[in-house]
Amino acid sequence: MDMRAWVTGSTVGSLALRQVPVPRPGPDEVLVRVEACGVCRTDLHVVDRELPVHLPHVVPGHQVVGVVEETGPAVRHLRRGDRVGVAWLRRTCGACRWCREGQENLCPDSRYTGWDAHGGFAEHTTVPEAYAYRLRADRDPAEVAPLLCAGIIGYRALTRTGLRAGGRLGLYGYGSSAHLTARLAVACGAEVYVMTRGAANRDLARRTGARFAGAATDRPPEPVDAAIVFAPAGELVPLALQATERGGTVVLAGIHMSDLPAMSYTEHLFYERDLRTVTANTRADGAAFLRLARTLRIVPEVTRYPFDRTDEALADLRSGAASGSLVVTPG
Repeated sequence: MDMRAWVTGSTVGSLALRQVPVPRPGPDEVLVRVEACGVCRTDLHVVDRELPVHLPHVVPGHQVVGVVEETGPAVRHLRRGDRVGVAWLRRTCGACRWCREGQENLCPDSRYTGWDAHGGFAEHTTVPEAYAYRLRADRDPAEVAPLLCAGIIGYRALTRTGLRAGGRLGLYGYGSSAHLTARLAVACGAEVYVMTRGAANRDLARRTGARFAGAATDRPPEPVDAAIVFAPAGELVPLALQATERGGTVVLAGIHMSDLPAMSYTEHLFYERDLRTVTANTRADGAAFLRLARTLRIVPEVTRYPFDRTDEALADLRSGAASGSLVVTPG
């Protein structure tokens, strides 16, 4: 049996709609009928080859909500009809020092949905049972899908800032992940200051509770205690450090970023400012964030695209034509 799927093309930046066989789940995997798939900047990095090719003609998409249709013989807990989430992290070795120490996101043998294996820009996909998130059936799939990467990565970035209760948080870039992070931070009592390109993004920042929303290179009206750089623009890192208080932390949340410019030790890093990165996430991050999102009612601003317009969704993300979270619905 065949299905429709969007696959990366032979040239940089190309994505093509194809008829391909429905994937067969491995022994420990389930087959998922896709209900919704969020569009992430990482998908754009894969399509535009800013990340190295791991699987030629891969199906991108790693923020998947769907229903289990088939289970492999080693699957023990999931059943047909269960709703699940499929996220970026697909497999780890489970035996290296990082896996044993609870840092599976640093596993050298980690594998990723929509990069090492076919993802959710398709009518069906597969996921190992151990890496699927069981989801409630009473939520709109399009509103849950962005939580599975944009939300989880934003949550991990926020925890790595060490932001104190009621502290001031600077956000550079205001796409899907940043606007979910802002909602979480505001719900936890933080003051949020946003620096981003595009009037639509700044309007969204104000609607989601930001104290300040300025241009990408603006300086916040007062120093922040911590900052997260979501935009893949290395030139913003010195600006974020300059805007951060003594003893503060700047976290870089992207999987890809342009080169950082030369920085002054005294101007940018002295006074015990920390510069940290985020590398994927652990399953524990995902479970913790999904619980918080449910409790605090964290819901993304969603722009929906029919499956046939998946390439347009990526183009809109590339150009900055849409704000908030972009979601494809096979329907």
